[in-house]
Amino acid sequence: MNPLNCQDSHAHIYAAIAAIPRGRVASYGAIAIRAGLPGRARLVGKLLRETPAGMRLPWHRVLRASGQVALPPDSAGFREQCRLLRAEGVEVRHGRVALSRFGVDGHLDRVLWGGPDS
Repeated sequence: MNPLNCQDSHAHIYAAIAAIPRGRVASYGAIAIRAGLPGRARLVGKLLRETPAGMRLPWHRVLRASGQVALPPDSAGFREQCRLLRAEGVEVRHGRVALSRFGVDGHLDRVLWGGPDS
């Protein structure tokens, strides 16, 4: 059973999305884990689609676990997400971002253990 009630879990997900730093990305699953809801990646997507009016979130920083933009490649949303990511210095190739380079968790590993960009 989930120890978080519905309102709390939604708030934790929104907070995890809001905490993604500029120039970094996270997967739907990583957001769910950070919110204390492992296995609830689909809930993250649902909440992004249903973000309350007036709430500003860096929605463009959330990607599939593969690093792929989840929106259809021929859509205006896909183009907007790629544009926003590139404006932050995130390299997007064919709708995909290298999570090992731009992912929040990959960045944390580099900071802790060394390597490029640490």
